[in-house]
Amino acid sequence: MADTSDFRNGLTLVWNNDLWTIVEFMHVKPGKGGAFVRSKLKNVRTGKVVDNTFRAGERVDTARVERRPHQFLYEDDLGLHFMNNETYEQVTLPKDFVAGRLFIKEGGTVDIMFHGETEQPLTTEIPNSVELKVVQTDPGLKGDTATGATKPATLESGAIVYVPLFINEGDVIRVNTERGDYITRVSTAS
Repeated sequence: MADTSDFRNGLTLVWNNDLWTIVEFMHVKPGKGGAFVRSKLKNVRTGKVVDNTFRAGERVDTARVERRPHQFLYEDDLGLHFMNNETYEQVTLPKDFVAGRLFIKEGGTVDIMFHGETEQPLTTEIPNSVELKVVQTDPGLKGDTATGATKPATLESGAIVYVPLFINEGDVIRVNTERGDYITRVSTAS
């Protein structure tokens, strides 16, 4: 149990029968009336963000959430298979449980959040950017780079990203996993 004086960014609470993480908070002491804490909470499972106001000193239940790095092994009919990098234990998660699935290649690292008491997987987080090889794209025309035009490219993970015309098959590019956008070319095909 904790109260509002223990609030800090990143603290995970049990609120409304679900797990919520404090994104930001502010203690407010109005001239008239009691003090309160205005907070922005993010649902651990769904990612939904809500605003809530707690009375000063109100008690809340806290939850322990552990972030553990896992290596993506393979995908089959059962789901996505991951291995803990430290204990080598394997965990299988449903396909729709992993946000950004198309940007994870075999051998890539993903953080899986677990509820500390129940060891239940809560959510996954992939890196903000990943480097992937272009396996299929149309050839660009020489000198046709001034327009800022783009073309679709299929990456080794199966994702399709729009890239500049100078990108060729075999090039390694960096991709923003949140938006699915091309960032830069890392290396060219040999």
